[in-house]
Amino acid sequence: MAAQLLQRIGYAILERNWRYGNLEIDIIARSEKEIIFVEVKTRSDDSLMRPEEAVKWQKMRYMTIAAGHYIQYKRINLEPRFDIVAIVLNSQRCDIQHFESAFPPVGRRRYY
Repeated sequence: MAAQLLQRIGYAILERNWRYGNLEIDIIARSEKEIIFVEVKTRSDDSLMRPEEAVKWQKMRYMTIAAGHYIQYKRINLEPRFDIVAIVLNSQRCDIQHFESAFPPVGRRRYY
């Protein structure tokens, strides 16, 4: 669902579930000017916490590290961006939201 949403708004999907060691990026996409690293969070109930709120500092840091390695490995010369796609999916509803530039690169080490 997340990949389909991103494709509908014009992004090319480059990778799904890309791994660097034990780190994973759910979706890597590309727009004309940016490489986009996407965390997908799905919940069946958002009464306690919205899916996008579940992306904590440590996950942001791990994504930053993995993104840096991806950029270096693929020799990409585009600005990186970190997005979140939040999905609430249950028998009563299906809500999907895309948060562009959801967070900046996190951590001391950046590879780009």
